[in-house]
Amino acid sequence: MTVAPPEILTLDRIETPIGTALVVSDERAALRAFNWTDYESEMQIWVTKHYPKAKRQEGRGPLRGAFDAYFAGQLQAFDDMAWIGDGTAFQRQVWQALCTIPVGETLSYSGLAKRMGRPTAMRAVGLANGSNPVALVVPCHRVIGSGGALTGYGGGLHRKRWLLQHEGAYAGVRDAT
Repeated sequence: MTVAPPEILTLDRIETPIGTALVVSDERAALRAFNWTDYESEMQIWVTKHYPKAKRQEGRGPLRGAFDAYFAGQLQAFDDMAWIGDGTAFQRQVWQALCTIPVGETLSYSGLAKRMGRPTAMRAVGLANGSNPVALVVPCHRVIGSGGALTGYGGGLHRKRWLLQHEGAYAGVRDAT
């Protein structure tokens, strides 16, 4: 699948209950990158590497309403949001598979690999999950360790815990020891 590179990227800073979110959208209102302000420098490097010709600007972006709605409790607010994750074919397959995990549910890395028809690819699935540039909308926070352990989230485990609680999926999840 070939997608035209963006000409303009807008960085919107959105206050949430768990910190300021950085939402990067293109001129077609597709999400291109997401992170938190404590990871801004890494995200800026990623955006520059993947979209070197795009003009960048800051301001209120077209996706703010959906993010505000999600954090206000409208958990389906991202269902129709367009997103473009620049990655390898395998990474994009993993990110598509993440989108099959419904709000209110979690899945292990092993379960995600099986869902993809690649039951021995748990580590590769985990690496691709961790490379997700459009987190939250592509719900990598819904992936947990085997046995229900709360593991790995680029935005920090405190945010992953909050997101799972917000979505009603935290019951049965345990902190990794």
